Amino acid sequence: MSVVTPIYLDYNATTPVAPQVLEAMLPYLRGEFGNPSSAYALGHRAHSAVEQARAQVAALIGAAPEEIVFTGGATEASNLAIRGAVAVNGARDVVVTTNIEHPATEACCDVLRRTGHAIRRVRAGTSGIVVAEHAAEAIDEDTALVTVIHAQNEIGTVQPVRQIARAARARGALVHADAAQSVGKMAVDVNELGVDFLTIAGHKLYAPKGVGALYVRNGITLPPLVVGAGQEHGLRPGTENVAFIVGLGAACALAASVLETSRRTMADLSAQFLARLMREVPGLVLVGDPVRRLPNTLNVLFPDASGRRVLEACPEVCASTGSACHADSEEPSSILTAIGVPREAALGAVRLSLGRATTGDDIELAAAALAAAWRSVRTAPATAH
Repeated sequence: MSVVTPIYLDYNATTPVAPQVLEAMLPYLRGEFGNPSSAYALGHRAHSAVEQARAQVAALIGAAPEEIVFTGGATEASNLAIRGAVAVNGARDVVVTTNIEHPATEACCDVLRRTGHAIRRVRAGTSGIVVAEHAAEAIDEDTALVTVIHAQNEIGTVQPVRQIARAARARGALVHADAAQSVGKMAVDVNELGVDFLTIAGHKLYAPKGVGALYVRNGITLPPLVVGAGQEHGLRPGTENVAFIVGLGAACALAASVLETSRRTMADLSAQFLARLMREVPGLVLVGDPVRRLPNTLNVLFPDASGRRVLEACPEVCASTGSACHADSEEPSSILTAIGVPREAALGAVRLSLGRATTGDDIELAAAALAAAWRSVRTAPATAH
């Protein structure tokens, strides 16, 4: 009996480590095990490897190498930026954000709220995009920080960070963008965006899990969350994870070399995928703006069915839903309900996110399998009387 290899369509959840990235890491998991702070040759080589990776990360986002701080992942990077920015802008007590943020940002805002800061959330429209003018209206002279997700992780919509940052800077507020999903999938330039801080996640762009980076604009000094020695400008003390940092640098260099080609390919495949699903599944709906979105991300609503049940009936496809399952009930994604998707419709959500390895054959097979699974689990729509 042959075993079917599932088609992986959950690249927004995590990516495999690219072969070139693993190859770059291996020496630092073997003989090149030096501590970058050591004064002899083995340590010097480790230090040089870290600095090369810093330059590679910086180059991908248009930053200077000294503006890159390595972290244990995107959640840590966002915590450093959000909580640190409020500390250095201490005379102000307002944080402006959106209602479609990643939990890492939401949790930081909740910590700040409990310590007396006001949190203003700008609502995204039904397109899944925040109106920049609405964000500007929420920013005033009491605003310490504006933090906005660059590309929404569930629905893929790209937010007008540049316009929001311009309004924030005019009022003296600092700006953070969570670019965990966008870096490596589309062009991201910190100077064009006008941000002071930018979050990067290694495992979203073919580096290992457990490494990330924070861009901190020159001239800004953040307080650390953890104290110790002086690594990473004292902002992230502790001996550097050299192999994983090297992997992140290699992944950023790889992303830069294939960015435009992979962006076009994923956009074409996503359009093909959506068209095929819409032919096979009458009433299927794409969530969010059809244009201003990541090239690889489709969040679709299957009619008259739970997205969870569709995926359970479709072992051929690895994908995700935004719903939370409990013992006797299923709750829809809070992101979908936040942009006005009705509860019952939101329960039909499936996020399909493509990667560099996704092929046209994958798309055709996955669309057919998902459509067959939907037909097997859907409930008959209620008839009008």
